Amino acid sequence: MSPGGSGLSVGDEVEVEVTAFAHGGHCVARHDGQVLFVRHTLPGERVLARVTEVGSGSRFVRADAVEVRHASDDRVVQPCPWSGPGACGGCDLQHVSLDAQRRLKAGVVREQMARLAHLEVDVEVEPVPGDDRGLRWRTRVEFAVDGAGNAGLRRHRSHEVVPVDRCRIATDAVTALEVTGRDWPGAEAVDAVAPSGGPAVAVEVPGEEVPEVLERVSTSWRSAHGPVSFAREFAVSARGFWQVHPGAAATFLAAAMEPLAVRPGERVLDLYCGVGLFASALSEAVGPGGQVVAVEADRDAVERATRDLSSLGNVAVVAGRVDDLFGVPRTDRHRGRSRSRRPARSPLLPQSADVVVLDPPRTGAGTAVVRAVAATGPRAVAYVACDPAALARDTAAFLAAGYRLASLRAFDAFPMTHHVECVAHFVPAGA
Repeated sequence: MSPGGSGLSVGDEVEVEVTAFAHGGHCVARHDGQVLFVRHTLPGERVLARVTEVGSGSRFVRADAVEVRHASDDRVVQPCPWSGPGACGGCDLQHVSLDAQRRLKAGVVREQMARLAHLEVDVEVEPVPGDDRGLRWRTRVEFAVDGAGNAGLRRHRSHEVVPVDRCRIATDAVTALEVTGRDWPGAEAVDAVAPSGGPAVAVEVPGEEVPEVLERVSTSWRSAHGPVSFAREFAVSARGFWQVHPGAAATFLAAAMEPLAVRPGERVLDLYCGVGLFASALSEAVGPGGQVVAVEADRDAVERATRDLSSLGNVAVVAGRVDDLFGVPRTDRHRGRSRSRRPARSPLLPQSADVVVLDPPRTGAGTAVVRAVAATGPRAVAYVACDPAALARDTAAFLAAGYRLASLRAFDAFPMTHHVECVAHFVPAGA
């Protein structure tokens, strides 16, 4: 028996009917009234599920589908032998056809928007150029290293290292580094990076100074004044943030910029700006009479953005957390207690903005930041989101602040996984 009395314990195997695909890469099933979150299965299947974890108070049970007794028509033979129950945890959907993966992800976006923002949206998940049917697309892979110096990938929800031969979703350049075929004594991890602007590198962690790599972005979109072409190089730390799909940066930039229709002379806020991908394009769009204020908390990214954008003349890079700079209270954990920090609003942020672009971390911007963004009175907001639940929560905050969702696009920037990237646009409700 499990501690909470659900009747299921780790290691138990039960036959279940799978009903739905849920946010997080698992499907939902029930056994004697108990909800199971089951990986490696599909809606409509009947599987033998092995319990891998029982939540506190038996609020949930996690399980793996170890045998398929009735298969979905969307099931395929997984291209990677290391994907499956008890193996590498990096890919959730290797057993699903690529078209079905995108349908499932679109369903998650719709469900999260309906549940958390109370909006019915019609969205499809679009492919991103630069992968081979969902494989050989990942340009950055962090390999874990075990105590013996062997590199591999971690099991799902575990620190245990699976000694894979290679990663099937990694680019050929990453594979050519042969990280898993070498010994890494003393290392905790190895980052394999194949940038668009130079040779691939393997970075040992911990190790010596992290090298710099170049990423090239070339894309186009249509503005209010006609077609726009954009091309630029960005210097990024090999361990810094950059989109891992080779076509993602260009795709997201065009998807964000086109509906904004940025005008010359406007003032723009670029929040969570990283090394300045959006800020660079916004700088060109507003021209010498406009202004871009780019905000970033990561010290390395701030240094690079400041160096690379200083020559543009109309971009100011501000270092700091977005919530702190807006003067938004936040709660930190300190010695087991909550304490509220109430910073003053930074004078470096303008009181008003014509356009706002934000690309927050997976947790989202949060209601208080959304309110602060809305208070600047932008005529248009572009929100780039890597988590549909966080986007839906922040969408609800925008609606409450007097904005409406004008458009929403979703992209399959992480094939074979449950992750999906969205680009949303908001405008004042009366616009």
